[in-house]
Amino acid sequence: MSDFKKTKNLIWELSKNDFKKRYAGSSLGRVWAFVQPLVTVVLYYFVFGYVMNSRAALAGGGLEVPYVLWLTAGLVPWFFINEAVTTGANAMNEYNYLVKKVVFKVGILPLIKTISATFIHIFFAIVLVVMYFAYSFKPSFQILQLIYYSFCLFMLVLAITYTTSAVTVFFKDLLQIINILLQVGMWGTPILWNITIIPEKIRFLFRFNPIYYIIEGYRSSLFEGTWVHERWLDTLVFWGIVVILFGIGAYVFKKLRPLFADVL
Repeated sequence: MSDFKKTKNLIWELSKNDFKKRYAGSSLGRVWAFVQPLVTVVLYYFVFGYVMNSRAALAGGGLEVPYVLWLTAGLVPWFFINEAVTTGANAMNEYNYLVKKVVFKVGILPLIKTISATFIHIFFAIVLVVMYFAYSFKPSFQILQLIYYSFCLFMLVLAITYTTSAVTVFFKDLLQIINILLQVGMWGTPILWNITIIPEKIRFLFRFNPIYYIIEGYRSSLFEGTWVHERWLDTLVFWGIVVILFGIGAYVFKKLRPLFADVL
């Protein structure tokens, strides 16, 4: 029990330090962590709220939602994915001085990076909820499902990071590939656009995109009032994919772990 407590405290302290040190030395410090996502949201708000005056109609009951709010509900989880996957993939290289220590449990490094990115996510989740009330939406109990979908988000990213952090030690070009894949994923996932523009007969393919499950979960919790159990098949598919990713990550990490110190 004492070892578990020490490990838990170590993870927490390293996660906080990881978040702080990224902006150490700059005048605004940690404020920079929130500036870029906020500028992105404000930019979309200006473009779609004033220039194009666009609104997104959500399927189900003919409910209509201001596009900027609908978009933000998709961007908030995407910001987390982009941040956590990018930084998590470089965890071993960044903490190479810890990896070389025989007694250090390097398996916690992907977890540390994911927790570090969670601090920013919590802030933007709060911003999303504030916007939700600012637009005079009446809250329902389904809004509490944001906690569940945030957990889904955390587990998905962690599962991916175990593989990418291990492979990046030997193949640093993976970082560039990840950046490209994230750009493709931004447009290939219904974040900026509504899935209703896709022919209905092929929409089922998005069921195998775990990111779509989360983004749709955020939006349905806020706007459509859909319960998780009503998406039981999508939920089973999502967790099946996460389990497979964790299995792959655990196998790859275990196989490559003994070689980390030699390469780094």
